[in-house]
Amino acid sequence: MTDLETRAAPPRAGALRRAAPALAGYAVVRALGLLALFLWSAARDKSAYTLLTARWDALWYVRVAELGYGYEVRLSNGDVHSNLAFFPLLPWLERLVAAGSPLSYADGGFLVSLFASFAAAWGIFAVADHVYDRRAGVCAVLLWAVLPVGIVQSMAYSESLFTALAAWSLYAVLTGRWVTAGALALFAGLTRPVGLAVVAAVWVAAVASFVREPDTPIAPGPRARRVLGMLLAPLGTAGYVLWVGHRTGKGPLGYLDVQAGWRNGFDGGYAFARFIAEKFTSFPSAPVGVGLILGVASVVWLYVAGARQRQPLPLLVYTGVVTALALCASSYFGSKPRLLLPAFPLLLPLALALTRARIRRSAAVLGSLAVASAVYGAFWLNGSGPP
Repeated sequence: MTDLETRAAPPRAGALRRAAPALAGYAVVRALGLLALFLWSAARDKSAYTLLTARWDALWYVRVAELGYGYEVRLSNGDVHSNLAFFPLLPWLERLVAAGSPLSYADGGFLVSLFASFAAAWGIFAVADHVYDRRAGVCAVLLWAVLPVGIVQSMAYSESLFTALAAWSLYAVLTGRWVTAGALALFAGLTRPVGLAVVAAVWVAAVASFVREPDTPIAPGPRARRVLGMLLAPLGTAGYVLWVGHRTGKGPLGYLDVQAGWRNGFDGGYAFARFIAEKFTSFPSAPVGVGLILGVASVVWLYVAGARQRQPLPLLVYTGVVTALALCASSYFGSKPRLLLPAFPLLLPLALALTRARIRRSAAVLGSLAVASAVYGAFWLNGSGPP
């Protein structure tokens, strides 16, 4: 498939049946991860459900759902942690679930993430199946499931919801459904700041399609839908950022001040590079520094491999922006693997490699990774956990 080529989506009938093996495999991996977490937590006399729904960022989303915006914590060093840093779609959905059921906001967050993780898996399958084939789609989904920080997909966090919206928006772009792509990009922009990546993918793909067909007669309808998709795409991100600026009285850049209160910002990777360099100041931490360098190199290599395999332009743009924002932000460094979760096209070169191996070998690799991921996830959440 060429960089700018789009093909129509297959008929809806049978789409779920086609994705069933991927979704079944995803369910098995996630069930294994949750089982390991519950067993490990029980051995340590901790509540696994609390770790999934009422710790770290999950608490901040619940506070937004319960109290609305305006809640903040002032730290002794002068930093101000405001809940305005958290985009509103997940808290809105938590409120919706709680309003229509006896469930709490935290329960609603877990339920939303549960369904969103399967929607994300299906979207990842749809993209990989469309670009390559069905087996590549299954392998891509399973690789996403067995990531070391895959347990986050089952937490009351926004990663699963965002990945679902991003994957289906990209699929809509690839199949030429511009209004759907723009609408999903709008909602992705209401979920996380990295919604900019989905907007960029929609815009670059749309502009490229206009450039590719400058002299080709196109009916006004398709052109109008493409333009409408472009107009819809940035409304979520822009709308929330502008609202925060108005709320704080600091204008269009007010959201950056909110992020600065969390010591988050974009510095081109300087802080992360310095963090890695500091690991080499003492021998005990030097292996950690080597591991971080290898991790970053692996991410870059996977992106280059995807480009050399001629991944479609929207995927390359989306992955590039997600990766740049994750690696070049000055946020807490332990969160970077989690921030890379939505960059699922990075896994496509590995998925293609698995499709070339024998089924037994691929199954053995994925099975081993699933066990390792489950054990690591249980250990991680019962230790430092995600920030």
